[in-house]
Amino acid sequence: MRFNYRHFAALLSITLATLFLSPTTQSAVGEQAKDEALALLKDLIPYRSAKGYGQIPGMIDHLVGKLKAAGFSDEDIVRVPLDIDGEAVSGLIVRYAAQGVSQQRPVAFLAHMDVVDALAENWETKPFEPHIKEGYLYGRGTQDNKFAVALLVTTFAKLKAEGYQPDRDLILAFSGDEESGMRTTRKIIQHPYVRNAEYALNSDAGGGSMTREGKPLAFSMQAAEKVYASFILSTHNSGGHSSAPRAENAIYDLARALLRIEELQFPVQFNEITRSMASSLAEREGGAVAEALHTLLENPSDEQAIALMKDYPQYSNMLWTTCVATMLTAGHAENALPQDAKATVNCRILPDTGGVEHVHSVLSKAVNSNQVTIEQRGQPVESPASPIREDVLAILQAGVAVNYPGITLQPTMSSGGTEGREYRRAGIPTYGAGSLALVRPDDSRAHGSNERIPLQSFYNEMDYWDYVIRRVGGGQ
Repeated sequence: MRFNYRHFAALLSITLATLFLSPTTQSAVGEQAKDEALALLKDLIPYRSAKGYGQIPGMIDHLVGKLKAAGFSDEDIVRVPLDIDGEAVSGLIVRYAAQGVSQQRPVAFLAHMDVVDALAENWETKPFEPHIKEGYLYGRGTQDNKFAVALLVTTFAKLKAEGYQPDRDLILAFSGDEESGMRTTRKIIQHPYVRNAEYALNSDAGGGSMTREGKPLAFSMQAAEKVYASFILSTHNSGGHSSAPRAENAIYDLARALLRIEELQFPVQFNEITRSMASSLAEREGGAVAEALHTLLENPSDEQAIALMKDYPQYSNMLWTTCVATMLTAGHAENALPQDAKATVNCRILPDTGGVEHVHSVLSKAVNSNQVTIEQRGQPVESPASPIREDVLAILQAGVAVNYPGITLQPTMSSGGTEGREYRRAGIPTYGAGSLALVRPDDSRAHGSNERIPLQSFYNEMDYWDYVIRRVGGGQ
C-alpha cells in the first residue's frame, strides 16, 4: 500500500492529541538521572573500543555492573562473545522482561559500543579522555555511538528502579564491531531474545539539525539504506620497456573503462520513502530544486530535471544508484609499461531495484571491453526498505515533540550504512530512531577529529528515549 503522507499528517495530529493526554507520555527524567547518564558516558569514553585494542569486554563489564545494580538478573543479561582475528570482542543483550506472559513480540533497541580509532595528534583534546568545553562534551564516541549506549542503559536502569513493568519484552542489543564487520551484530540477531523482534529502533540513525541558537530545523526517521557494494576493475598485459610504447597499455585500458563509468547514469527510481523525501525537500528548498523534483516525481526520465539535480549531489543521491571510482593502483616501475592496473568503484545502490548482481551487469555493459574484468569485492549486504508503520512513526514523532514541539518527523533513506541493514535482511523492520539534535555541519564530526556532542541535546535525548521506551513497552 502506498504511504499517503498528507493523510497520515491528519491522522498523526489526532494520535498526538490522544498520546499527550496519557500520563505515561510526560517526561519523568530528573536531573539526577541525566547526571548519571552523563557520568556513564564519561566513563565509557576512555575505553579505546576500536578494532584491535581488546577493550569491548571490559566496557561490557562496566555496563553490566550498572544494570545488575538496578535489578537486572543474570538471565536478563547475555554476553555474545566472538574471537575476531585473535581479538576478544563481544556483543551485549539485555532483556527488560514483560510482566506475566506477553502476547506481543519484543522490540529491540540498537546501539554499538565500538568506535573508529582516533589519533591524539589530530585532536585539540585527548580523544579518549572526556572533556567539557563551551556546552559540549568532547571525546571519541560521543556521537557515534557511545552516547546512546549510555542513555539506553541509564534509562533501562532508571525504569527498573522505579518498578516500571512493560507489557512486552524490551531488548537492548549492543554490538561490538559495527564499524568493522558487524559479526557480533549477526550473532546477536540469532539469539532468541532478539530474533523474534517485531521491529527494532536504531539509535545510530535518524536525528535532527538545529541552528547555533538551538532552534530545531528538521528531524528524520531512517527506514532504508542504500546497499554498499564495491567492484574491482582489472586490466593486464605483458608490459615492456617504456622506451618502446605500444597500443596495448593496462593503464589506458583501465582509464577508458573508468570514463565510461563516469558517464553512466542510473535511472531515477522512487519508493514510498524517497517519494516522501523528495516532496518534503521540494517544499523546504523551493526554487529550481523544487521545480526539478516535482518534475521527476511526475516524470522520472526528464533529462533537464536530472541534469539540474546532478548539481546537488547531497540531494540527488536519494534519486538514483551511484557508482564512482575511489581507488587506483597501477604499474611497478616508472620506466616500464604497466602489466597490471586496478581501480575500485564504489556503488551505493537503491534498495529493491535489482541489487548488486544487476549493478554488476550494468557496469559490465557500460565498460564493454574484453580487456577489463570486473569483480565484486566482498559480500555486500542487501536489505529491503522497512515499511512505514504509522504506529511507530506516531510514537517517534511524539517523542521528538517532547523536546521540539511543532517539528514533523520525516521518513528517510540514508546513503551510508548502519547495522540496521543486517536486521532488515533478517526480516526485522528497523527504523533509525535517534533524535539527537546537532548544528550541521559544525557538529558532524563522527569518525573525524574533535568529535563532540551538545550537552543540552544529550539531556534532551534522555527525555526522548524515556518517552519512547514507555510508549513502546506500554505497561505501568
